[in-house]
Amino acid sequence: MTNVEERLFNPFTPGFFEDPYPHYKMLRDEDPVQEHPLGFWFVSRFEDVSKVLKAGLSVEVGNLAPGPFSQQVEYFGEEGNAGALNLSMLDRDPPDHTRLRSLVTKVFTRRAVAALEPKIVRLVDEALDRMADKGPSDLVEELAFPLPFAVISEMLGMPPTDHTRIRELSGTLVRSLEIVADEETARAIMAADAELTSITREVIEWKRKNPAEDLLTALIEAEHEGQVLDGDELVAQVVLLYVAGHETTVNLIANGVNALLRNPSQWQLLRAQPDLAANAVEEFLRYDSPVQQTRRITTSPYELAGKEIPAGTFVLACLASANRDERFFGPDADALRLDRPEARSQVSFGAGPHHCLGAALARLEGQVAVSRLVQRFPKLGFAGDLEWNGRINLRGPSKFPVTVHG
Repeated sequence: MTNVEERLFNPFTPGFFEDPYPHYKMLRDEDPVQEHPLGFWFVSRFEDVSKVLKAGLSVEVGNLAPGPFSQQVEYFGEEGNAGALNLSMLDRDPPDHTRLRSLVTKVFTRRAVAALEPKIVRLVDEALDRMADKGPSDLVEELAFPLPFAVISEMLGMPPTDHTRIRELSGTLVRSLEIVADEETARAIMAADAELTSITREVIEWKRKNPAEDLLTALIEAEHEGQVLDGDELVAQVVLLYVAGHETTVNLIANGVNALLRNPSQWQLLRAQPDLAANAVEEFLRYDSPVQQTRRITTSPYELAGKEIPAGTFVLACLASANRDERFFGPDADALRLDRPEARSQVSFGAGPHHCLGAALARLEGQVAVSRLVQRFPKLGFAGDLEWNGRINLRGPSKFPVTVHG
């Protein structure tokens, strides 16, 4: 049994960024519903995380009770700081969440996503051609990032933009999903939010003059009807779709390939049985979740695993820990098994009202990218040390050197 301090959720534990899963296991075994001294609660077992996701708890920071943790979280909602943060459907409760989500849901139907497959195949094959020509290359730079970025840009109907700058801003903005321990980082997040908001406003004005059959036009027209979106809400939804539409899928693809390279028997299994590709993506999502945690806020006392969480409390539900819980996935939960029958039960896309809107698109992109990579480059291997991005929540490689020739 570890002591009290060692049992605390601490993402700054040595080695956490490289492999957080031993730390999560310790929390599941010793303190699965933890009241943290910093003022939030951390939930780590599959059963409890699933309950939190489906419980209809709040996501709006305005429901936080005053306390040490609320001061950090509420900074992003202070007057004068309102850009994309706190106005997207990700940060709103019903009825606003229902209203905002209904606008976009029809665009992400299974049929609409399936229609994108030929384009995704073409983009993947073009990326693989570039990798074949280069020899040693970076998997993130050549495949994992460009693919989802191009797809979401086309879905939205974005005009040509400075992709490098957008990526920098996006990478900074998603740090608002992390535990921000210093004012410098907080200010950088706010500056990125302001700049992305400004860019998005310019894009929206351009799209008003150049409407087309795309998601951005549909959102603008909904606003023009005067019954759905105001101007700030429109900007917030576009920023959310643009950022969430690629940031998480980058990690899905890169984490999945990393898992395969470190488990050669599973690489060979996927080569031998290409029809496992769909289930393989579910297992990638379970084994090394692109989004490690999600948050909820209690609006009344909430009982979980025999403990009462007070009203106005910030609850971190650890998706990545739940996905490795032996109590649900069995004694080999720490192993990669592409044919795992219960893999689709993973909670990486959340559950309940905030289940990931782009889940079908992410699955398709991951399936096409990884399966075609494995078939094209049977001798793919590491060409240097993989570097992690240093994020607690959106965990994935920042540098992933590979060679396609073995």
